[in-house]
Amino acid sequence: MVLSSSCSFFLWLLILSATFSLVLGNKAFTGTYGVNYGRVADNLPPPESVVTLLKAAKIKNVRIYDVNPQVLSAFKGSGIGLSVCLPNELLTDIGVGEDRAMNWIKDNVQPYLPGTKIVGIAIGNEILGGGNIEVWEALLPAAKNIYSALDRLGLAKQIEVSTPHSEAVFANSYPPSSCTFRDDIVPYMKPLLEFFSQIGTPFYINAYPFLAYKNDPQHIDINYALFKKNPGIYDPKSKLHYDNMFDAQVDAAYFALEKFGFDKMEVIVSETGWASHGDDNEAGATVKNAKTYNKNMRKRLLKRKGTPHRPKMLVRVYIFALFNENLKPGPGSERHFGLFNHDGSIAYDIGFTGLKPSSATSSFLSFKGIGSSYVMVSSSCIGILLLLIAL
Repeated sequence: MVLSSSCSFFLWLLILSATFSLVLGNKAFTGTYGVNYGRVADNLPPPESVVTLLKAAKIKNVRIYDVNPQVLSAFKGSGIGLSVCLPNELLTDIGVGEDRAMNWIKDNVQPYLPGTKIVGIAIGNEILGGGNIEVWEALLPAAKNIYSALDRLGLAKQIEVSTPHSEAVFANSYPPSSCTFRDDIVPYMKPLLEFFSQIGTPFYINAYPFLAYKNDPQHIDINYALFKKNPGIYDPKSKLHYDNMFDAQVDAAYFALEKFGFDKMEVIVSETGWASHGDDNEAGATVKNAKTYNKNMRKRLLKRKGTPHRPKMLVRVYIFALFNENLKPGPGSERHFGLFNHDGSIAYDIGFTGLKPSSATSSFLSFKGIGSSYVMVSSSCIGILLLLIAL
């Protein structure tokens, strides 16, 4: 059989992509790019429209912060990997016994399978480091009970159990090699990591260069926070150079894990983003900076590379957030992290197409390059691919 050069090239890309997936794959994450779909708002598009938006943007990984039935139903048949969340307020109850975890899964997860591709359950959000010690104590029992219930249902291999942490779990993170967990968190963190290591769960961290810059704009070069040209920093202990804060934050997590003996645990960034607006005292919260950060993050992920400390470990990221959320409490920035406005139009142009025209209209048809190859092929090539898939 003779193939055209364009077809041969496409097949080569397909094989290469499959190889990457085998070597670097995570069962709960496809490729390198995902997004957080928060809904603390009263003016967002219906979930069905959101699925249309995500598919047009080629986004294959999504996190939500609950188990909303309308959202779970809307994602049916989309093929998008969806990570759901056991809300913080339910941890103490679920931590009491496996029967409660089983009931929760049967009510909120199992009915949507396999049509909705639920790939993960986050046990709360940013539990350790918060103010409620009772919830800290419930985190590990809740995670174990959810996992055990999934295992009994035959779902443990397809649904990952995890929990995302904030930077508050660290005592210090500068320079990266000095990063350690807070002493008061260690008694809870270490057994949690031991359990996650046993079941193959990565360490999820919410990493925000924006928050670091906002809190100390006098001493942090904004170019370092935005992936722009800058002198960077040198870590004298590791002898590594960092030209952006994001990589430094990820490596700080790796160094902290290594000090506990978890050298092989992967770090995934469960949240990162930049606010496009904020209060007068929130330095750096501008449309220009938000666009720069998210556009440069895309470029960084397209390179499919690791960090200075873990150069062979692919970096995976969930961007915060899909939409601006008008009912979120806190400072003004909290309501302006969205890549999209409440009506589905793009907040700024980084390569997306919105549900409706915007003043920041994209010149691209979709979010290019992440998780797919944009190569024109003939109908004969498509036929060949279908045959290969069938085999």
